[in-house]
Amino acid sequence: MQEKSVTLPDGRVIRAVTAGEGPGPLVVFEAGMSAPGSSWIHTQREVSARYRTLSYDRAGYGGSDVDPHDRTLDRIADDLTALLDALGETAPVLLVGHSWGGPIIRVFADRYPERVAGMVFVDATLAEIMSTRNAKVAARFFGFMALLARVGGKGLIKRQTFRNGVSAEISAADVEAMTRDYATARAMKAGSREAAQISSALPVLRRVQEKGTPDVPVVCLQAGLVEKGMAKWRPLFNQYAADLMDAAPQGKMIVVEGAGHLIPQETPAVVRDTVFSVAEQLP
Repeated sequence: MQEKSVTLPDGRVIRAVTAGEGPGPLVVFEAGMSAPGSSWIHTQREVSARYRTLSYDRAGYGGSDVDPHDRTLDRIADDLTALLDALGETAPVLLVGHSWGGPIIRVFADRYPERVAGMVFVDATLAEIMSTRNAKVAARFFGFMALLARVGGKGLIKRQTFRNGVSAEISAADVEAMTRDYATARAMKAGSREAAQISSALPVLRRVQEKGTPDVPVVCLQAGLVEKGMAKWRPLFNQYAADLMDAAPQGKMIVVEGAGHLIPQETPAVVRDTVFSVAEQLP
């Protein structure tokens, strides 16, 4: 896998990682809130055995410059568009978004349906499970985690994040790479800045959900494990996702039994195989 420093039109530098060769669409991985691009390292390596792939650090994470502007959902989608343009990737891409990465790829697909070949949502955030209160809680949580990282609590952050464990398929080196840029004050501050904009993003997210996805293969992977605090919300979360996939022209939902929210780290083979299955349907 190759690191690249990509300069956006406003002069900010984004760290991107590319890997793979061959025909077919570029597979673009979009991470969740507070997560750097390296959270996809294992899955990207596996998918790149067949397809070209791209992951990247959003502004403020890992090796990417901080954005002086508010990190709104629209602003983040602007950066994704500018990154693809800078790399010369104007052909349709296969978008894979985990958690907050889901709304990001939804907005991109709403703007540029002709640039989307397929989509994979991985326990993606939905407007129905968010609220202004939840947004404030998330922002405060990431702020606390940033403080924890500053006082040497990186091990605690790692244990809290991977509370369901990490798949044995993922090497220790890859786990270290995933946490190197994650368990930091910088990443948590970036997550807090994104969380502060959740409330303003909800009308946008509701609109793009109502409009639906382009007429391309779309798969939604949902967690089957009911984690602490999710006894009420997990069934509703999965039902909302199922309703969206029922409304999608080529939508399909899969519940990943035994996996929590961090499906890419807990059951990475499911994510890899789902990306392959979508890619194989494409011309």
